[in-house]
Amino acid sequence: MIERRKTGLIRQTALLFAAGIIITGIFTFCSQRYLSETAVKRQTEVLAGAVAEEVSLSVREYAAYRWLLRYWCSHSDTMEIEYDAEYVPGTETERKSRILTARHPGLMLKYASEAEVEALPERDQKLYAEIVYSWLITRVNQIKRTYQIDYLFCVLTDESFQTQFFVFSAADKGSVRGTNYLEVYPLGTVVTVGESQQEAMRSARQNSSHLAEAGAYEDYYALFEDMDGGTVLIGMTYNLSELIQDIRSQTLRGSAFAAACQLVLSFICLGLVSFFVLRPLKKVERSIRLYKKTKDSSIVEQNLSSIRMKNEIGQLSTDVIGLSKEIDEYLGRIETITAEKERIGTELSLAMRIQTAMLPSVFPAFPSRPELDIYAVMDPAKEVGGDFYDFFFIDEDHLCLVIADVSGKGIPAALFMMAAKIILANYAKMGVDPAGILRETNRAICANNREEMFVTVWLGILTISTGKLTAANAGHEYPCIRKADGQFELLRDKHGFVIGGMEDVEYTDYELILEPGSKLFLYTDGVAEATDEEDQLFGEERMLEALNEDPEASPEQLLKNVRSAVDGFVKGAEQFDDITMLCVEYKGPKGTGRS
Repeated sequence: MIERRKTGLIRQTALLFAAGIIITGIFTFCSQRYLSETAVKRQTEVLAGAVAEEVSLSVREYAAYRWLLRYWCSHSDTMEIEYDAEYVPGTETERKSRILTARHPGLMLKYASEAEVEALPERDQKLYAEIVYSWLITRVNQIKRTYQIDYLFCVLTDESFQTQFFVFSAADKGSVRGTNYLEVYPLGTVVTVGESQQEAMRSARQNSSHLAEAGAYEDYYALFEDMDGGTVLIGMTYNLSELIQDIRSQTLRGSAFAAACQLVLSFICLGLVSFFVLRPLKKVERSIRLYKKTKDSSIVEQNLSSIRMKNEIGQLSTDVIGLSKEIDEYLGRIETITAEKERIGTELSLAMRIQTAMLPSVFPAFPSRPELDIYAVMDPAKEVGGDFYDFFFIDEDHLCLVIADVSGKGIPAALFMMAAKIILANYAKMGVDPAGILRETNRAICANNREEMFVTVWLGILTISTGKLTAANAGHEYPCIRKADGQFELLRDKHGFVIGGMEDVEYTDYELILEPGSKLFLYTDGVAEATDEEDQLFGEERMLEALNEDPEASPEQLLKNVRSAVDGFVKGAEQFDDITMLCVEYKGPKGTGRS
């Protein structure tokens, strides 16, 4: 028997590569267009860098430019500016210059130092700032017109680069200055920018300059300098749409003729490929689709047995037959596994809803009580967790605050958490002091704790009328306290033993006086022990830094600040422990304290 010569699929489909001529033409067109557009953008970036340097020098030629920038930003709403000043007598700027020179004959306006300017009376400082701003904006207008820039401006950004505070914007003659779309923004205009512009400004801050595409425009940002926690950037916007469209049209015309010639050869290639490759592949495809409907491997074997090509397609048909038989065997197992997973998922979802319903989650929690503001969050590491918080009024004048962390995670911790929460609340509502509440709760849990689980608890009772806080700590994290107009600090209180660890444990109360405006921050170890990808702990110092970033913020915002700091620290690392936080602000009797 003569063995049939094996013909490889590569040989059978060799003519198909002729169709690649079309792809080559498209690739050539795209690459040429890309190179041309890239060259234009590179030249634009070089030109923009030169313009930014010229604008930068125009600002820096004033010896007191740093003082001026700060003054313009902080007094933008009181500045009286002549945006298109002319260096001729009779203008408002020229009049102000004469007045200031008459008051201070020895003061050279352009070369005045910060010390000289700061020594001026407040009204003359304002006059000096207005004069220089008018001079500078006239110079920047000239630069814009000379280089034919669509938009030229200087902005001050915040640390997150989410907003732009416009320091100055250049304009053509007759342009309207205002805050509407396509108008030239005046001093003091604040706009919120999108993520693409935020990234462009952030790159400019890191690399001194950055050119970014923004639709039909090209945005360029150059770093001027950092100022008061923000970043001063010089920005430009170029409309390159017409130029780029011309480049694309010329490139398209050059490629069109070659593509037309290539299409003829491509049709021939497609005919050959259809006969030698596509026809058997379609038979395989139809068999696969038939199997998806019938789940009968015998039909697949019957349909594909006629394909006896000794190449990759023949091997593919054999593999499809074998695979269909294996799938038949696995389908039964998959159905069983899927049903089990669905059952577990349903139970976990139900457990999560039950646990969430156990915790106070409606905020503001006490809208009729202006004496305090409270906010809390709980984010379990798994579907359910062992952390919990609680707050409720024992009577009209006493608020009970609880935060706790159960050992372990998942369903067991969640069940233990629910039991501990209910027991704590029951004893608290009996009017017992915090130490007594913890003592009785410990006895109740130790009486039937076969799994030997435990829970750390911080519990406090706040007297609303006086601000007195009585608290006890059962092995929980140190609370953080902030006095009015102060900073958050750790309160290293005395720890008792964890609840559930040992019978007949005694706990100790301690007292604090919260003044109106004071805040109390409670948390579980999931905050301080959050780890990044290098297993470094977030720690208490970083937590305090996040709290003190804006200590005047509301409890809700404080918790968001801490969570944002934790997320920024751990980045892509997995959350291994529950994260629970509670913050309460005492505003004084009947809300007389600070808001």
